[in-house]
Amino acid sequence: MSDVGKTERITQNRVIRLFHEELGYRYLGNWTDRPNNSNIEETLVTDHLRKAGYTWEQIAAALYRLRSEALNHNRNLYGNNQAVYSLLRYGVPVKLDPAKPTETVHLIDWREPANNDFAVAEEVTLTGDRERRPDLVLYVNGIAVAVLELKRSSVSIGDGIRQNLSNQQPEFHQWFFSTVQLVFAGNDTEGLQYGTIGTQEKYFLKWKEDEADNSRFKLDKYLLKMCNKERLIELMHDFVLFDGGIKKVPRVHQYFGIKSAQEFVRRRQGGIIWHTQGSGKSIVMVLLARWILENNPKARVALITDRDELDKQIEGVFAAAGETILRSSSGRELMDQLAQARPRLLCSLVHKFGRRDVDNFERYIKELESRPSKTVGDVFVFVDECHRTQSGKLHRLMTAMMPNAVFIGFTGTPLLKKDKATSLEVFGGYIHTYKFSEAVEDEVVLDLVYEARDIDQRLGSQGKIDAWFDAKTKGLNDWQKDELRKKWGTMQSLLSSRSRMERVVSDIVFDFSVKPRLSSERGNAILVASSIYEAAKYYSLFQKTPFRGKCAVVTSYNPQVHDVTKEEIGANTETDKQFVFNTYGELLAGVESRLGMTKTEAYEENAKHMFVHEPANMKLLIVVDKLLTGFDAPHVSVHRQIDAGPRALPGDLPCQPAGYRRQGFRLHRRLQGSV
Repeated sequence: MSDVGKTERITQNRVIRLFHEELGYRYLGNWTDRPNNSNIEETLVTDHLRKAGYTWEQIAAALYRLRSEALNHNRNLYGNNQAVYSLLRYGVPVKLDPAKPTETVHLIDWREPANNDFAVAEEVTLTGDRERRPDLVLYVNGIAVAVLELKRSSVSIGDGIRQNLSNQQPEFHQWFFSTVQLVFAGNDTEGLQYGTIGTQEKYFLKWKEDEADNSRFKLDKYLLKMCNKERLIELMHDFVLFDGGIKKVPRVHQYFGIKSAQEFVRRRQGGIIWHTQGSGKSIVMVLLARWILENNPKARVALITDRDELDKQIEGVFAAAGETILRSSSGRELMDQLAQARPRLLCSLVHKFGRRDVDNFERYIKELESRPSKTVGDVFVFVDECHRTQSGKLHRLMTAMMPNAVFIGFTGTPLLKKDKATSLEVFGGYIHTYKFSEAVEDEVVLDLVYEARDIDQRLGSQGKIDAWFDAKTKGLNDWQKDELRKKWGTMQSLLSSRSRMERVVSDIVFDFSVKPRLSSERGNAILVASSIYEAAKYYSLFQKTPFRGKCAVVTSYNPQVHDVTKEEIGANTETDKQFVFNTYGELLAGVESRLGMTKTEAYEENAKHMFVHEPANMKLLIVVDKLLTGFDAPHVSVHRQIDAGPRALPGDLPCQPAGYRRQGFRLHRRLQGSV
């Protein structure tokens, strides 16, 4: 054997000793030559269930059901894995006698981890047309729950990840992964990375805990953390999510954020979970809500948002994760539902609360406090983007209506001093924080890169225009430049336009011709304007370019006749309000309203759908304050802010006074479809 092979063998031997001697796993041996290795080792499963007190008949029925779900050829790996997970988590229903009630065979003891049989096997040969041999397989009660690929120090962890991914393909041994919950890859230099079935290489995660401890290899350190018996059982039970076709396990900040929140919930204490934008607060919400409902039979969870789009998307996130949530149409309906024992999971819009015809707010609050609404159970209220809605009257209104509820705020937006102070007063401190700088370091998001988009106001001469053209087309060959010149004609007419906004429009359209990600017909962009009027103005300018029919406006404006009733001055001119109203009249022409939607909402829904699914047909969204953060941030190639006025950007600490920029910027986030 070569020295390289010996090095990998030494690592594997050390890791096996770690599992056996430090973590207390049984060593099952080297299974290189063992026949019929399986993800469901029936002898081991049977031995465990017999010790747990089940009869032979119950065990046989449970094994048959488990095998049937794991090897269902009418489903893909995701479907089989989800079905098996349900049996692992909730038990196998068994009915041996029609005259007797259904019994449940629990394959794993979730409450007492020590009652389970933890074991590790190495070199587990999987036979077939293409033989493969995972380095280590972890078994719990005879069921394979984790696979670990080890590499020598000079070989990238990426090789181990790709090996795991190829093993999951149908032409190899996809069947083996139907029971697997965690997939690991590691070496002595890079440490350990983890994912689950179907996790793409770029989304494999790194665990972080006790970072100051460098007393041993990081590979060993994090295996000890993640594969500790209690931790492994907890990760599998409380932190696995099947989300719309993608199986997910938590990032380390999500895990510790939820663990901290669990302690607050046990004390019935509220607080703020501050996790930077793009770090997965929706997953935290889903997993925390599920944990609360499962561990407190009297618990009710109400999710409150401040935007209809956000409300719909939260509903969608929970539905995709298999959690049924009632979306109430009004604050009254929400309170009526909370006055009953069910449903236990609800969502609503914050502005649906209270009455609009209140003359004396203080008196109204006192009246509510004197006769609060009836609620059944222990109510926990999740408030999304809590800094926007819970620093004033709305919070007082909700706490007056639900004085016994526990309020947990979620945000990832940098707060100004006044927002920080009031938010802390309202919610009572931080439950957990995850800073932007940490997310960048963990590669959860990419760093913000600012690109000043000053549009030269002095471009008038042909020489300056040529210089501008050369700068914009740097990197293109002469033939490509000639083709662009033919397409655009003279740059004089392009850049000698009368207004800066027209120059901005020209600059954007030109970018779509020269930047590969945009010119590929697969990229699109968001233009952030400083006002609804400016957004409408940009839209009208883009109608004179190749973007006609391929751009849309998404703002908070919904045209009403009374908007312009008092605007006419008889001077045969158009006021700003009239311009916005008339522009919306043009863009909504031919749009049909949908059930429960205005024409504007139907128009925006269609525009957003095309933006995500048909980028070639919806190249640009012009927005003011919608679609910028949180759940509703779409996956874009370019996110540009042009003269949009001061806008807070993430600081290093949550809620610190944020810096401001008037420059345009390009924001790249690590999301699917981003660059």
